[in-house]
Amino acid sequence: MSMGYKAGDFGCIVVGAGHAGVEAALASARMGVKTLLLTISLDTIAFMPCNPSIGGPAKGHVVREIDALGGEMAKNIDKTLIQIRMLNTGKGPAVHALRAQADKFAYQNEMKSTLEKEPNITLKQAMVEKLIVENDVVKGIITRSGAEYYSETVVLTTGTYLRGRIIIGDLIYESGPNNQQPSINLSHNLKEIGLNLVRFKTGTPPRIHRESVDFSKMEIQPGDEVPRAFSFDTKEYRLDQIPCWLTYTNFHTHMIINSNLHRAPMFSGAIEGTGPRYCPSIEDKVVRFNDKPRHQIFLEPEGEFTEEMYVQGLSTSLPEDVQIEMLRTIPGMEKAEMMRPGYAIEYDVVVPTQLWPTLETKKIKNLFTAGQLNGTSGYEEAAGQGLMAGINAACRALGKDPVILDRSQAYIGVLIDDLVTKGTNEPYRLLTSRAEYRLLLRNDNADLRLREIGYKIGLIDENRYQAFLLKKNQIESEIERLKAYKVKPTSEVQEMLKSAGSSELNNGTDLATLLRRPEVTYDMIESLFPGLSEIDSAVKEQVEIEIKYAGYIEKQLLQVEKMKKVESKKIPEWVDYKTIHGLSLEAREKLSKIQPLNIGQASRISGVSPADISILLIYIEQGNKNMELNQHGKTE
Repeated sequence: MSMGYKAGDFGCIVVGAGHAGVEAALASARMGVKTLLLTISLDTIAFMPCNPSIGGPAKGHVVREIDALGGEMAKNIDKTLIQIRMLNTGKGPAVHALRAQADKFAYQNEMKSTLEKEPNITLKQAMVEKLIVENDVVKGIITRSGAEYYSETVVLTTGTYLRGRIIIGDLIYESGPNNQQPSINLSHNLKEIGLNLVRFKTGTPPRIHRESVDFSKMEIQPGDEVPRAFSFDTKEYRLDQIPCWLTYTNFHTHMIINSNLHRAPMFSGAIEGTGPRYCPSIEDKVVRFNDKPRHQIFLEPEGEFTEEMYVQGLSTSLPEDVQIEMLRTIPGMEKAEMMRPGYAIEYDVVVPTQLWPTLETKKIKNLFTAGQLNGTSGYEEAAGQGLMAGINAACRALGKDPVILDRSQAYIGVLIDDLVTKGTNEPYRLLTSRAEYRLLLRNDNADLRLREIGYKIGLIDENRYQAFLLKKNQIESEIERLKAYKVKPTSEVQEMLKSAGSSELNNGTDLATLLRRPEVTYDMIESLFPGLSEIDSAVKEQVEIEIKYAGYIEKQLLQVEKMKKVESKKIPEWVDYKTIHGLSLEAREKLSKIQPLNIGQASRISGVSPADISILLIYIEQGNKNMELNQHGKTE
């Protein structure tokens, strides 16, 4: 590192411009904080080193939540997608999820352009080597060239770059994703300042040339014909979509993998990092699910103006020659030309139980971490954390209260609570099953849950907020109209019910009661009883869901109410877990380490039993009484 020089002062410095970093920088800047965004390479801003897509189950929900709060990911994918579809439409609304294929190059360029146009962001290419820390408070950063930048807060979003190591068979070299420079010294510096790091692994599949594929042997996967978008503000939709293709591995593919396991780094001991359970490599799948005769493989275009195709489902770190042999056993890929081999990448991760729910580190004040650095997998999980870290860093710089989303408000709340309360011993992936209130946390109602918060913190402007209020009012008044509208059992009504496979009416009823029937849709009712013709499809969707699922939603709201009572019981700062007799040894250890903010968070720590919680509650109660008595004694 060369001699240092003072290069500038900022309210917030964001290190890394991947999916977490761009959200953090934009949030901080748009909230009025002078922000510096540093990246190893300006050419890989919001880069997609893995699959060229955004969304999917639970992940799609997060993208909608980012948009509701005023983040950028949804807008960016809407501008650069080449295909979009709604998944799980055969199931209930809680698991409906959008997924879009991106033009990965357009996605990057569009996000870079958005950052460059943001007046409060200074964007620079630099390798950050060290944090400036005084008395356990971060004061800024030092780059490899010796530039010293000072700031009130720092957000680290280094992705998979910390001591990154790429592995292809027995070829192993230090590297960030896609042969970028890794960040070595910063990793050592984080250990020096007292942060606990562990090693994780993720992987990516080969890319092949489109011209070498025989699509006649594959099943076409087109986008939806209905106009769809991730952002609540998108008004222009892409309808000329580019398809993906489905094929399968087979006995021959599995035979090649099995006979080359001795050359697989995953099984030979060359990989020390823990890999993702929910996105395993193909060699892992073949070994773990050896009873399965085949595995799905999706062929996804990397963009509109490239011949590269991404082989989704074939993530691998097998040697290059084995990868080619394996690819050519798959129907449609018999003559596949591999343009880039798949690889595994190992990297350092900050153990996330060292963070407060604001994503600030407990050890170093004003230092926030977000994204894959916190042990998650996926662009969407990274972006959600980046947004919250950026918001909270800005709140700190502006002297405002932090923003913490709870588990009943957002999937982002579930994600962060899981990380900081339970930690993770493998790359964490968000799943709909991780959310206990998933009927409330739907893809369709993210704006109704979170737009108010986005507006209050200054990330949603007046126009967007007014449009949101109009939508909210339309939903409420249409539900009231349907409840008040009385229907007689006329021949048209009976005919509609009969053709829908629903039983006929004996007496009069109202439209809301009629709509509660599973087989009756809003469109059927509207065709017979035209209502507010100016309401759009998003309003109709909300009306239908809220009426149809009213009972279930009511039930979940009551559960949330109960949970809130427990959650709201704050744990006072004077509590010293080591002195509480009756707590199990494990509970003492975990509670001391995680320092939960309230009883709700304490109860979710693995190893803390309901009995431990009861003892803790009694201890707090007695402590509060003793304090009152002491206060009372002093005043007399």
